[in-house]
Amino acid sequence: MGNALQAASERGHDQVVQMLLDKGADVNAQGADVNAQGGEYGNALQAASERGHDQVVQMLLDKGADVNAQGGEYGNALQAASEEGHDQVVRMLLDKGADVNAQGE
Repeated sequence: MGNALQAASERGHDQVVQMLLDKGADVNAQGADVNAQGGEYGNALQAASERGHDQVVQMLLDKGADVNAQGGEYGNALQAASEEGHDQVVRMLLDKGADVNAQGE
């Protein structure tokens, strides 16, 4: 797991995610942030999307997570959610402007 936020997001621990965000997790910096590129998932949004944790996905989106960030095993959050059939998460990502034609790296 790349960082604490990715770990909490993957497991759907919304209270832990909120604590990390409340403590100033920077949504656009390396480290415990929603756009960090590392680990199995490219970022926390991909981790939450792959697991279908829609509450966590919404928290990350509200903090400015990049819906089109590339990295990790799944390529991007939309690919991760689509692969696992999480239709609610797919809708959320599309509503935030996820690129339906983006390809994984």
